[in-house]
Amino acid sequence: MIEWQWLEFEHIPRGDLYEVLRQRQEVFVLEQKCLYPDIDGYDQAAHHLMAWHVVDGKRQLAAYLRCIAPGVKFPEMSLGRVLTASSARGSGIGRQLLEEGIRRAEALHPGHRFRIGAQLYLEKFYGSFGFARASEPYDEDGIMHIDMLR
Repeated sequence: MIEWQWLEFEHIPRGDLYEVLRQRQEVFVLEQKCLYPDIDGYDQAAHHLMAWHVVDGKRQLAAYLRCIAPGVKFPEMSLGRVLTASSARGSGIGRQLLEEGIRRAEALHPGHRFRIGAQLYLEKFYGSFGFARASEPYDEDGIMHIDMLR
């Protein structure tokens, strides 16, 4: 059973925000061995989608993404910081997260396109949601990425 939260930054409970930031650090900095400023100044202007599940009686973050409004970072709206916690990998939650995130973002910003900076190895995954390559591969923090539009 997944509990979904879709909140603006200032409405995220402190404990939940702490867990989001901890998971982002775990995945993007420690697992991927990338030293970069994860806290980049866009969180306060974003909506945050969190998927929670219960493991051994404890509520844990299973997956997360943030949606940045059109005109804040790019002319298009942007989905980013997409992650699946190690405890939930292989469960299909990543696909559910994207479906839910796209649905909620389109309701919030109808008629706008999406731009994402995707890790190159995930091109086929994002392509299955209608995203198409919009750039040549580029190195970002030691990981090959491409821009994709939907």
